[in-house]
Amino acid sequence: MNTKRFGEKGENIATAYLKKNKYKILDRNYRTKLGEIDIVALKGKTICFVEVKYRTTISFGLPRESVTITKQNKIRRVAQQYLLENQMYDVPVEFDVLEITNEGCNLILQAF
Repeated sequence: MNTKRFGEKGENIATAYLKKNKYKILDRNYRTKLGEIDIVALKGKTICFVEVKYRTTISFGLPRESVTITKQNKIRRVAQQYLLENQMYDVPVEFDVLEITNEGCNLILQAF
């Protein structure tokens, strides 16, 4: 399976998981010149920016460990652009990593 199709599979699994857990999906693969956010979702009144990490094995570490400080900063800047573009002011936000392995899905709240 090529990288793009593998990524799409992971995002489809993540979307189904979030919907099952009462998140409303607002956007997928939101792109700007600054970067991309895999999923933007709404949980209650909170906007959630979700980075999806899909691994078939954890031999090289947990999926969440690949979300480096550099990647976190990029997601933060893209999230600011999303909020401005959609005129979402004074809304609570959170940044999550949804890691998917052969054992299942795990939503990790990241404070960055």
